[in-house]
Amino acid sequence: MDDRELEKLGRMPIPKPDAKHRAMALDMAMSAFDEQKKSTATQGSASKNRLSLRAANFWRAMMYRKLSATPAIAGLLALPIAGYAAWYMVADTPFAIDDNRMSSDIAETAAKNDKALKPAQSGLKSEADNIDNGIVDAEPRRLQPGTTVKGAQNTTVDFPASNAQPAVSGALRAVAPGVRVEKSVMPPEPVIIAEENRDRFERVDTNPVKLALENPVSTFSIDVDTASYSFVRSSLKHNGMPNPDAVRVEEMINYFPYDWAGPDGATVPFNSTVTVMPSPWSEHTKLMHVAIKGYDVLPAEKPRANLVFLIDTSGSMNQPDKLPLLKTSFRMLLDRLDAEDTISIVTYAGSAGTALEPTKASEKAKILAVIDGLGAGGSTAGAAGIEQAYRLAGEAFVEGGVNRVMLATDGDFNVGAFDDESLKRIIEKKRESGIFLSVFGFGHGNYNDQLMQTLAQNGNGQAAYIDTVAEAQKTLVEEAGSTLFPIAKDVKIQVEFNPARVAEYRLIGYETRALRREDFNNDRVDAGDIGSGHSVTAIYEITPVGSPAVLNDDLRYRQKPAAETSGATDGEYGFLKLRYKLPDEDTSKLITTPVTTENEVDALASVSDDHRFSVAVAAFGQKLRGSDQLADYGYDRILQIAQAARGTDPYGYRAEFLSLVRIADALD
Repeated sequence: MDDRELEKLGRMPIPKPDAKHRAMALDMAMSAFDEQKKSTATQGSASKNRLSLRAANFWRAMMYRKLSATPAIAGLLALPIAGYAAWYMVADTPFAIDDNRMSSDIAETAAKNDKALKPAQSGLKSEADNIDNGIVDAEPRRLQPGTTVKGAQNTTVDFPASNAQPAVSGALRAVAPGVRVEKSVMPPEPVIIAEENRDRFERVDTNPVKLALENPVSTFSIDVDTASYSFVRSSLKHNGMPNPDAVRVEEMINYFPYDWAGPDGATVPFNSTVTVMPSPWSEHTKLMHVAIKGYDVLPAEKPRANLVFLIDTSGSMNQPDKLPLLKTSFRMLLDRLDAEDTISIVTYAGSAGTALEPTKASEKAKILAVIDGLGAGGSTAGAAGIEQAYRLAGEAFVEGGVNRVMLATDGDFNVGAFDDESLKRIIEKKRESGIFLSVFGFGHGNYNDQLMQTLAQNGNGQAAYIDTVAEAQKTLVEEAGSTLFPIAKDVKIQVEFNPARVAEYRLIGYETRALRREDFNNDRVDAGDIGSGHSVTAIYEITPVGSPAVLNDDLRYRQKPAAETSGATDGEYGFLKLRYKLPDEDTSKLITTPVTTENEVDALASVSDDHRFSVAVAAFGQKLRGSDQLADYGYDRILQIAQAARGTDPYGYRAEFLSLVRIADALD
């Protein structure tokens, strides 16, 4: 056997084992062993032929016949022939088979093949009939467009109208034209290597239940981000149940627009409404619902915008739900800008580069040409890109306007001299100059949510996740005002609970927005922003004094609260305080609201659709996070509340939520 034939033999796929041939192999091995014991020949000198010699004889007979003259058919038959050859070599006992007998068998088979290779002279049925029966004419010829060759185990070969190669799957029944075999040799199953999921989320414990007597004050920063809801939706629709760490309940609640009562003018930029209602998942607790609505800036009042698109063009963005969707999203945003607004574009991949110097939005064709020409490739130098983007934002700075860097990425900052803390300090420093940062995430499998949240929170901007064109429409078109135009910054909420009426409480969500009590009055401590027309919702679950739902025993040596003796605030559940700054000011203002029994309703059905729907979303988010309080509360009951409170739904957001609850119910 020469090297060429040995190489061909080495490429033959190994037939799949089965019980019958395993038994045959064992039987042959035992027979060979018995024969060896009977032989008087010296070890290694027996005249019997080896398997490799049999293979050489077989391939020599096959390859030198006319079968090799028909490459199209030979290509289709290579796999079954290899399987047949492997079976043939171990078909008899003992292993060694007489050369003359084998040559005779091969010659007989080859003669049949020779005969089949000749053009059929007569008696042939139609081409379709012969093909359907698994018999292919010998001579290569053009088949009619759409012709299908049927093979073993429902295998088909489709011959398209073009000159493209036919699509072949499985093993054909015909080993050679006009010849059938009883069993097909199937190719080995492909090995599928699962792609590593490198999505990163901050692991934060769910807010605990607190005793009002020991910890009466709750302080946190407002949050208008929506990234968590979009990511959860994408996970449920494509990948199954979401990572619990990806679920931030406040972002899910605040994803939906609500018709809360807003302020009368821009002097006080927002209004708050507090409602106390029964909890649907516990008959012995209540919900304290805080709804905030921001002032809606009229189009004529919109300040000029100086925007820098900081676009990740690294290799990881080369997926349909990343760079192509990103480009479509920014094209949509461009349609919302005024002619005098300014656009710059910075890209980063390996190193940062300026793709577009500051340009008026009126030069739309020029801007679109740059966006359309973006391509993905290389590693990610995110830190260098941020520095370059801030430089351009500074060059085109608009006094009294909106100066914002808009980072669009999958979050893979894997190249650069800066760690997360260094990037955070850069963002904080630039924020003080009046240039803010918003973050728009794209894609699955590589999304660094933890870093994106850090950048957005410290850059006085919004963090959104865009997984569809519809989400881009919502975030950058329908809510462009709230995304781009802040009406208040560093907005903080503090609630002091009255221990005379409230035994325990817990804040639903806002785990990553918690502040220390003393941070509330410290104007140097950063907090969240509210954009034009934004609505923000926060919900506490409170346990009244004397309720069977109280989890903690009374302290033996506790002092009675002052309210128990004075009676001065007997009618109050708590005291709500909000602190904020106007966008161009550094000194905060304070709004206070007592929460009394006048804010209370007796039944959940008595509140508005918006109240009930937001409660349903809060329940769903807690359920996805695995909160103990909703362990026995089913998805079906969440669905009931949401369906009854769907109300007006012009964009279909609430209908989509209902479908997500159904999906989670089926998967959980």
